[in-house]
Amino acid sequence: MVTINEIVEAYGIPYSTVNHYTIIGLLKVVSKKRNVRLYDGAEVKKRLKKITELKDKGYPLNLIQKEIVK
Repeated sequence: MVTINEIVEAYGIPYSTVNHYTIIGLLKVVSKKRNVRLYDGAEVKKRLKKITELKDKGYPLNLIQKEIVK
């Protein structure tokens, strides 16, 4: 399990981006401890890789969302 801050540090993406990805369903919160969201580290790695690949190909987030969340 990883926190949003650990994701930010490990992948060098802004907190607001991780938060946005969570809100639109690209990243899933597995559980919450008090006010801290916890994510599956392996799933985050897999999804961020896929998001990056699709963004590099020019896909907008709404299409990436449809591809990943399906």
